[in-house]
Amino acid sequence: MDNFSLALLALGLLGLIALSAFFSGAETSMMSLNRYRLRHLADQHHAGAKRALKLLEKPDSLIGFVLLGNNFLNVLVTQIATLVTLQVFGERGLWLASIILTALILIFAEVLPKTIAALNPERVAFPATWFLIPLMWIFRPAVAGINAITRTLLKAININADRSQLESLDREELRTVVKEAGAMIPQKHRDMLFGILDLEKVSVQDIMVPRGAIVALDFDLNWVDLKEQIMTCRHTRVPCYRGSLDNTLGILHMRTLARLLRHTDDFDTADLERLLSVPYYVPLKADLHTQLINFQLEKQRLALVVDEYGDIVGLVTIDDLLEQVVGEFTTVPQFNVRDVYPQQDGSMVVDGAANIRELNRAFHWQLPDDGPKTLNGLILEALESIPETGTSLRIAGYTIEIVQSSGQAVRNARIFPPRGAPRTAVQAPNDAAANGSNGNPN
Repeated sequence: MDNFSLALLALGLLGLIALSAFFSGAETSMMSLNRYRLRHLADQHHAGAKRALKLLEKPDSLIGFVLLGNNFLNVLVTQIATLVTLQVFGERGLWLASIILTALILIFAEVLPKTIAALNPERVAFPATWFLIPLMWIFRPAVAGINAITRTLLKAININADRSQLESLDREELRTVVKEAGAMIPQKHRDMLFGILDLEKVSVQDIMVPRGAIVALDFDLNWVDLKEQIMTCRHTRVPCYRGSLDNTLGILHMRTLARLLRHTDDFDTADLERLLSVPYYVPLKADLHTQLINFQLEKQRLALVVDEYGDIVGLVTIDDLLEQVVGEFTTVPQFNVRDVYPQQDGSMVVDGAANIRELNRAFHWQLPDDGPKTLNGLILEALESIPETGTSLRIAGYTIEIVQSSGQAVRNARIFPPRGAPRTAVQAPNDAAANGSNGNPN
């Protein structure tokens, strides 16, 4: 064999390695494409995405063809390399040629193209579809035979080759997708998406205003005191009762009261009672997703929360539900948690009635919230008694010192976050937080 023929064989060898690299890169890039982004691009009429999506509708055909081409080329490369080696070095050079050929195929036909394709799947896959589609059509009979054998084997082990590759995601997987999106989604928007995903995990009990903090009107009061309560009330909708909240008469909407005042200043308790709307009750354990839908269906904005015995234990509004998604509506979200006072040493003096979940969300703490819902309840559960002022304990790495305690509950406690936990700069609470406006946002 003359030198010219050997040169042609060498060039052909390089060309075959390049083709093998193409098939390796095409396989890796097609399998590395983000299926959801691919579907989005196809919906936006991206030509490359449409071609790739069409090929991925039958992944067994695509993989079968790519492997057929890749293995055929590698075998051909081996045969030509063996022929060239025998002509140039004889049989003594076969071992050296085998080592060099293995390194060339491994690096230039496998590792390098697959690495590039994995790092840039769209830049490799979309142009590759121009060649893959016609080649698959040309070699359709061979691919069909391979697919028939593959499907038979897959069926034997109970795997469906026609199953869609765009499988649905559960809630936790979707959380991971949102989290991994990073800078592509602003932090505020990510928090809102997490809030939506958490609606089914959070119950009404987790966000309700406890019974002791509900602002309500007692119609058994004398008229002067009742009017004073109405004039100082800061809420749009207010529950009204006689004697006890368990004897709720209805909900007074301040807008209807304004219409009454427009016509007359002379009215009494009986006139007010005629303005009341029928109270709406919800169960304590209802999840927030269900309750949000029920608020829509019932066209309600406020509900009284009842336990399994039918006793009123709290109040919840549609604003409370929406805040779980969009965050607090006031200007300084960290200080909307009721009665939280930052100290110079980095600790926080917290009201015993503060909701644990709100504390965790506002200050990025990790206090356990799968049991009691308030700080007072958490402390009482841990100690199994009502502690005296000055008592200290540690819960989940947080040192808690009792600042003020009564015979019935912990009124205030100082919380020292563990080392490494996020700390908030000292700042005076805004008026809304200091006045406890989050106590009954109805």
